[in-house]
Amino acid sequence: MSQPVTLVTGASAGLGVDFAHQYAAKGHRLVLVARRKDRLDALAAELGNARAVEMDLSEPDAADRLMADIAAAGEHVDLLVNNAGFGLVGRFDKLDGKRQRQMIDLNCGVLTELAHAVLPGMIERDRGGILNVASVAGFQPGPGMAVYFATKAYVLSFSEALHEEYRQTGINVSALCPGPVSTEFGKVAGFGGNKAVSSIAAESDETVEQAIAALEKNRAVMVTGFANKVSAQANRILPRSTMRKIVNLIKK
Repeated sequence: MSQPVTLVTGASAGLGVDFAHQYAAKGHRLVLVARRKDRLDALAAELGNARAVEMDLSEPDAADRLMADIAAAGEHVDLLVNNAGFGLVGRFDKLDGKRQRQMIDLNCGVLTELAHAVLPGMIERDRGGILNVASVAGFQPGPGMAVYFATKAYVLSFSEALHEEYRQTGINVSALCPGPVSTEFGKVAGFGGNKAVSSIAAESDETVEQAIAALEKNRAVMVTGFANKVSAQANRILPRSTMRKIVNLIKK
């Protein structure tokens, strides 16, 4: 019999670290995946009941290689936390094209492949969970972060569809849609001290706690924070042309 594990991607920083800590506290055995081996090894050693897998999930065939690694270790995925991803700030034509394609591949492609890989086993066992990290950005277009916002719109739509497809089974599917969170995301994306963003940033551990609770209740979408809930519903009130302008101003 293979051993059930909770697979956390993007586990070396930010939300991924808190997902690892909080699921470890619940007694889960973890497989932690990210590029930075030193951080992963330190986190796995700290948690004890965890295994680190150094891997760049944006590389071709990464999802297949990861699932092969899990199978070779005698494990199967009972819970998947699709957390790996990144964003870039800037005008579309000014940002590196290859890097933007990597963003699409990681934020959308690998997330989809991993969900597709773990679902057959979950269906066979009549249990499981998939938590996809989307964003409040998925509810509106994002000039200044055009590709990132588009990837999160995909994750949100994809997650809601899976939630409905498997709602009558023992498999829970949720999309986490936070706003800005106090992690390294902004630094990597290139926000560079944007006060409008940093002033409303939530704490990572609180965001993760809400996400886990939402998945356990099988909520299709979890938008964290009052301001983000308002933002997520704003397109029902304001014209999309207005929403585009507001988002564009925030990015400057």
